[in-house]
Parts: sequence; structure tokens; C-alpha cells
Amino acid sequence: MAVIAKQLSIHYGQTVAVDQMSFRADLGQITVLLGPNGAGKTSTIEHLEGYRAATSGETSVLGLHPVADHHKLTAQVGVMLQQGGIPTAIRPQELLRQYAGFFPHPLDPGDLLERVGLTERSKTPYRRLSGGEQQRLSLALALIGRPKVVFLDEPTAGVDLEGRDLIRALLLQLRSDGVCVLITTHDLAETERLADKVIIIDHGMVVAQGSPGDLMSATSSDHLLFGATPNLDCAGLSATIGSHVSETSHGEYRVEAQPTPALVAAVTSWLAAQNIQLTDLRAERQRLDDVFRRLTDSSKPTDSSSS
Repeated sequence: MAVIAKQLSIHYGQTVAVDQMSFRADLGQITVLLGPNGAGKTSTIEHLEGYRAATSGETSVLGLHPVADHHKLTAQVGVMLQQGGIPTAIRPQELLRQYAGFFPHPLDPGDLLERVGLTERSKTPYRRLSGGEQQRLSLALALIGRPKVVFLDEPTAGVDLEGRDLIRALLLQLRSDGVCVLITTHDLAETERLADKVIIIDHGMVVAQGSPGDLMSATSSDHLLFGATPNLDCAGLSATIGSHVSETSHGEYRVEAQPTPALVAAVTSWLAAQNIQLTDLRAERQRLDDVFRRLTDSSKPTDSSSS
């Protein structure tokens, strides 16, 4: 076990950002921490990185305390920097060479630049890199020291499709190399594709954890899910098929009834009569975003400092 949290709590005065959270993340796995804004993701990761004290509970990273033993962990942990803190005139090649000097056995800066797709931009000042290129450079900085544990906050945010493919390939290689990769993200489709383990948190508490497959199959389906044009006449469809229909998100619908062939035929017939194209139809298997919406409640007020 690379990362362990037992009954972790973090308070900001009277505000409870993390409330007795327990989970583990293992070497050779990609673990994703999911939660709405204000759920406690950032506070949790900042503690595990050694930058924020806990109010109570027990945590360890590679057998060491993330705050008390922060200096010992520095060479074994990679942290993806957020925007800011990098001199705007420095070039990627120079920056990686500088960081390489901090570690006993760093990766080759040139090879790493190639792996994140920045070879042709290696001599371009940081300020002239696109947002996605800056994101890829931040990932390279997190990996230069050959870490055993990597903390990544939204690693593909703002990155183009080619860059996303490069980052995914890197993450899969890290897993193959036995690295513990702990990610926070809002990208549920990417989580479904990459994660070995998903930890869903809401209001500072773990509400579910397991593999994407386990989470999606944990509850048997008693409803039909389909995708179509946004803002359908749900009341009209409900009256026609005799079951309640709601729009759960933009263009995504839920029918509260057992997904029988007759129900499927009734829904598709109504759509055909309205000349509306069906884009997706699901029964017996939830998607991760269905599970996420069911388990989290974003309606309650949260404090932005606990994100």
C-alpha cells in the first residue's frame, strides 16, 4: 500500500472540509478521487502531499507521515504543479534540466519532453506555451525524479486531444512501472477508461469506493437511460408510456421503470413520432456518471476552501 488514510479529518475553524475519510491507493494502480466542488478533494491531496496538517486521523505515504516526514518523501513523490510559480521566460528544456538536478537518478529531460510531446517546443519560453502545453510540462516536472507516488490534479484539463492521448499513455506506463498514481478529476469518462479504483467523496466523506466496474454494477438497474435532444417534453413522454421521465442532465434522460422490450419500444416510437434522434440507450448497466449523480448531492452549501 503506497497511500493510506484512516479516519482523516481536516477542519478550517468551524468548517469541516474532510470528515473521517478512510481509503488506500496501491502501487501499480491508478486511483481517482472524484467529488463535486467543495467535496474535500484538494484538502485531502494537499495533506497527502505534505502541505496541509490534519485535524485528526492517521495517514501514511510509502510508510511515512506526509507532513512530519515531508523532507524524506520529497525525492519519492511527484506533484503536478498548478498554474503559477514557474518563471515565464524559462524554456521547457532549461526547466527540466534544472529540476533533474534535484534528484539522484532523474529521467532524461530530452526523453521526457518527447514523451509529453514538447520536443519541438523545448526552446520556447514558458509564457508562449499554450495552456495545454503548460499542463503537459507540469506533468513532466512531476515525473522527472522517477517518483514512486504521483499526485495529479486535473492532469488533462485544458489539454487538446493529442495531448490527452499522450498523457493517458504516460499514466498507463506509470501504472505498468509500479507507480501509485492518485488523480483528482471531474472527467468521468476518462476515469471510467483509466482508473483501477475510484473513490467518490461528498461533503468531506467517502460515499463509495471500488473499481469502475464494481461501482457501475453495484445497484441493479430498475430504470431505462437514454440520450436525445435536450429539453424534451418529458411530461408528454411520461403520459404516453405511463412511467415518469426526467432529464437528469443536458440531453440525458431517465425512465423510472423496468427496462422491458415493451418500454424500449414505447420510448423509441414516441421519439420517432417526434422526429427526434436517439443518441444513446442503456439498460441493466449504469455509467459512472449515473453512479456519481446518485451518490453526490451538490445542492448543499459548501466552502470553496474545501474543494
